[in-house]
Amino acid sequence: MFESWKSKLPIKNIKEIHSVSGGDVNDAYKVTTSESTYFLLIQKNHSEKFFAAEIAGLHAFKEAGIRAPEVINSGEIDGDAFLILSYLREGTGGSQQALGEMVAELHLNHQPDGRFGFHLPSDFENIEFNNDWTETWAEIFIERRLDVLKDLILQKGHWEKADLEIYNSVRAVIVDSLQNHQSEPSLLHGDLWGGNYMFLTDGTPALFDPAPLFGDREFDLGATKVFGGFTDEFYEMYHKVYPLQDGADKRIVFYEFYLLLLHLAKFGTVYKAGVSRIMKEILSNQ
Repeated sequence: MFESWKSKLPIKNIKEIHSVSGGDVNDAYKVTTSESTYFLLIQKNHSEKFFAAEIAGLHAFKEAGIRAPEVINSGEIDGDAFLILSYLREGTGGSQQALGEMVAELHLNHQPDGRFGFHLPSDFENIEFNNDWTETWAEIFIERRLDVLKDLILQKGHWEKADLEIYNSVRAVIVDSLQNHQSEPSLLHGDLWGGNYMFLTDGTPALFDPAPLFGDREFDLGATKVFGGFTDEFYEMYHKVYPLQDGADKRIVFYEFYLLLLHLAKFGTVYKAGVSRIMKEILSNQ
């Protein structure tokens, strides 16, 4: 593959290309040239539009002063999309307080017109979410995320009638809760689990692999709770920089539910027990 790609990539003097860890969506590579090092992402059998939202998110992070990879180039080669980023060198550790401050500062960037959404959809390889601008967060989150995932899960046969009935009860709780909560459209990472940040060699945090949109900031915080990687110091500093509203703990569980629902839709019934557990938690918290 790479012998043909070497001559087609918009990078000169390539010396080595090595496969590296890059998540569960893209193939990822470290590209070393005579002058520099780059991070290459490839999404097979997709057009270059696949990376459009990620690129827009990284540009938005840069404008907001958030440390993230620089976009070098992007395009399509032989029917496969590619994205070339600056290579961030990971260190051995860093401050969770600094990470909490960074995420709070990201969320302090609000959509100037007070609308929710983004100018591009969120593409999770085989699941796409409509981010068309709207006046309400509930429309984005419930109708265009939760309900879409519910339909896909039913279509794949992962739920039975009893599961759907529980979902509908959970949905009613979320609708009622969000009607009584004043959401503000913050710039979100959109997929802020522990695998999408790192501490660099100087100990400073950096964010990457965004699925950006303007939405309720509790959405990102819910994602941080699901797979670990964020400590009490992270949440304490976040709250110090950008205090959460009353009832946040109960609402954040809605977004944990979303991320587990997404994984059930993408990866199958290994996540069914986790989804069932968190639906019961939401119903018991009302």
